[in-house]
Amino acid sequence: MAPTGERVLEVRDLVKHFPLTQGVLFKRQIGAIKAVDGVSFDLHRGETLGVVGESGCGKSTLAKLLMALERPTSGSVLINGQDVTKASPSEIKRMRRNVQMVMQDPYTSLNPRMTVGDIIGEPFEIHPEVAPKGDRRRRVQELLEVVGLNPEHINRYPHQFSGGQRQRIGIARGLALRPEIIICDEPVSALDVSIQAQVINLLERLQDEFNLAYIFIAHDLSVVRHISDRVAVMYLGKIVEIGKDTDIYDTPAHPYTQALLSAVPVPDPEGREQRERIILQGDPPSPANPPSGCRFRTRCWKAQDICAEKEPLLEIRPGTNHESACHFAETHDVVHVS
Repeated sequence: MAPTGERVLEVRDLVKHFPLTQGVLFKRQIGAIKAVDGVSFDLHRGETLGVVGESGCGKSTLAKLLMALERPTSGSVLINGQDVTKASPSEIKRMRRNVQMVMQDPYTSLNPRMTVGDIIGEPFEIHPEVAPKGDRRRRVQELLEVVGLNPEHINRYPHQFSGGQRQRIGIARGLALRPEIIICDEPVSALDVSIQAQVINLLERLQDEFNLAYIFIAHDLSVVRHISDRVAVMYLGKIVEIGKDTDIYDTPAHPYTQALLSAVPVPDPEGREQRERIILQGDPPSPANPPSGCRFRTRCWKAQDICAEKEPLLEIRPGTNHESACHFAETHDVVHVS
């Protein structure tokens, strides 16, 4: 679904550093893990922003910051114009009605000792103004029906459902307070491929029905392309490229994005032969001690002296049509990811 233009989320220069300490009794800080280091983007109503990158690049930390589960080192997160990072606990509680989360693992994100009705109805206990006590059972049954589950199963426990059904329960819980934004932290990575498609189709249908905005975090680039309107590529705590899904997938400008897309399996043998496979050398640097200048330069085949001396800004470069953080960015046609 295309965005309507109204911004519901504004992230500006968001930073989260986790301190590294030494000593047992007298701890002193000797450094910091730079998990998120200067991230900025907007999210519009009805839009899906996909966030991709390898493990350890800061995607899940970013999700926690947006949910106010972690306090940022600096920067701002504005939800409908109100800064979450400066809000009091009571204000954060009120603002969380507008931002909910769907967890990665449906097997561990649901309390096995609670019935489905209690799990989905728990947000109403925290926000009793949303649904009066006498109305909650009916509301929970409606939510079960909305996500494609039998309302009569309200008294069942999570272990009585399959993985895909459990994820639907998690989605129903996320919808309970009628939020404007849902953060999906790899919501299909623990599911079978056939079930993944069902959950993705459900998320798209719910987006159309309730005009939801999604932050969709995933490793699977094919899934991200299917559901996203825009895509942000993260590397070592920073967004290195962001743009429309067609721009990112068809004409990536940043070398890291090009390498990521070249690693996606291509089912067509002819397309597989045509594609140039980019093999990155070395391992990702430590987030506790990232390289100077461009963080990708230690693995980049285009790196020159300026890459170590000057950090590239995230901006539209000559010859490209979307923002990328590379001094030598240039579009590169790739075989389509289906």
